[in-house]
Amino acid sequence: MLKSYIRCAAIWLALTTSAHGQEATARVTAPGGTVTTELVLRSTTDIAVLLPVVNDFVARNPAIAVVYEQWGSNALFANSLSACDGALPSADAVFSSGVHQMIDLVNRACASPYRSDETDRLSRARRWRDELWGITKEPAVIIYNRQLVPPEDIPASRFELLDLMRRPNGFYANKIATYDIEASGLGYLFAFMDSLEATTFGALLEGFARTNAVATCCSSEIIQGVADGRYLIAYNVLGSYVDAQIADVIGVVQPEDYTLFLSRAYLIPKDAPHKEAAGLLLNFLLSPEGQNLLRQSNLVFRDDAETSRIAVSAERPIAIEPTLLVASDQHKRASFVELWRSAFPR
Repeated sequence: MLKSYIRCAAIWLALTTSAHGQEATARVTAPGGTVTTELVLRSTTDIAVLLPVVNDFVARNPAIAVVYEQWGSNALFANSLSACDGALPSADAVFSSGVHQMIDLVNRACASPYRSDETDRLSRARRWRDELWGITKEPAVIIYNRQLVPPEDIPASRFELLDLMRRPNGFYANKIATYDIEASGLGYLFAFMDSLEATTFGALLEGFARTNAVATCCSSEIIQGVADGRYLIAYNVLGSYVDAQIADVIGVVQPEDYTLFLSRAYLIPKDAPHKEAAGLLLNFLLSPEGQNLLRQSNLVFRDDAETSRIAVSAERPIAIEPTLLVASDQHKRASFVELWRSAFPR
């Protein structure tokens, strides 16, 4: 692999969300390369997680520097809409976990079409109109604090989680966390898919209300909270962000009734200044080399017999398709948020 003998440099710059909507940026180049193209990649993926993949890409394409901007999903969607309208400069590529928001952008004619051998090999469930492509495979999981949750309480399914929340002793009061669907586009998507998939959804909301569950913004805060013991259990957490280094503290459960799987979506904006370079990055992400690096970064789930924890029949991929437009419908969203607030009042 090229990264074994070519080291890439990243220049980091922290930015405040209030000023720009960005959480952090990095500029990644191949040392010794003559840069002729600066590719702006706006993404919801933590820089540290995707950096090995970007490093390898610029090592293979030393004329390209990648300016990586990390965003929250809602802020990135708003930025992409403004760029589509011409009010802000466009990125060259957008890579987001808010798949329903990306579907909305394509539907608004904000994307450029692109085809290659790599994109043609994707299943229909992971591409739409040759303008949006699913790159990763990441489970939505239940996590728990191994040191504080008794082994007999580890919930293998939503039904078992409901049983824990119905206990009268209050052991889990204020100790269960999940995403705030108003602050997190990913959290909204997972909750919306649950409402379509699970007969348990209404009971889950009742359980969250009964235990005074905590709704918060982001994966890092939830995972750290479970590791610290502030929360005992967290629901619908993106499993790819649970670092193997804290596996002795945090346990991970793929719910056996069903497990949602997310494919982060990649889009080339209609006004992208460097569409050819964006296509090269897309092809690399989908290549065997790129997928292997994503797998090492925990962004592609290994579904072989040794690591798979659930039956294939329990996997529920979130397909990249126009039915997700329902999740972005203004009236549908308003009524769904109102239902959510019954469990998590402001």
